[in-house]
Amino acid sequence: MVQFNSESREIAVKVVYYGPALSGKTTNLQALFQKIDPRVRGRLMTLDTKDDRTLFFDMMPVFFRTKSGVKVKLKLYTVPGQVMHESTRRIVLQGSDAVAFVADSRRSEAASTLAYWNNMLKNLEANGLDYRTLPIVVQMNKRDLPDARGDDELEDLRRVIQPPMIPAVAIRGEGVVETLYAILQRCYRSLDRTFSLEQEWQIPEKEFLGQIFSHVDLRGTRLTAEGVAGR
Repeated sequence: MVQFNSESREIAVKVVYYGPALSGKTTNLQALFQKIDPRVRGRLMTLDTKDDRTLFFDMMPVFFRTKSGVKVKLKLYTVPGQVMHESTRRIVLQGSDAVAFVADSRRSEAASTLAYWNNMLKNLEANGLDYRTLPIVVQMNKRDLPDARGDDELEDLRRVIQPPMIPAVAIRGEGVVETLYAILQRCYRSLDRTFSLEQEWQIPEKEFLGQIFSHVDLRGTRLTAEGVAGR
């Protein structure tokens, strides 16, 4: 789970993007990478294969320092989507503070999407993570395609828990920032309940989210700088 170093006053938060092969996980990170100020982002590492765009994982560390002098490191990962990389997916999920599940909205992919959703819940349990309390957001990607499922066709993903559903067309950058915002807002609230981020570390939610998204290009999104920072 979240890594705290009280001596160096550093916090590291891990967010994992999970989902079937070619659902749009790598596309999400690539789109975010383009929207984040180069001064606060690390190197985006991608491994391509002929069968899948991500063989192992991408890692994008994003850094900022709070007014109270705490350094926050946000680490974004994706898992490989191919069935054969099951053990790698389980390893990458270790210590996750939040998960964004990237679903392919097409009806033809509904069975595969549900299988990966259930696989994610199983792997979270295997890592000792409670999916009933862990911040999880579902991004319904590829909503621009003609056979995309509507909001009333997603009950299969809501049987066990009731995650927020964010519509997206990641290849156009639509819904990508909104997904990250939704997951980080829930992640902050979860961490605040456990570690008293506001009281003990003097990091209020508005500053946490405002600091991150002040370094993100919000043009074309449903977010505004004023809304994010709570001004």
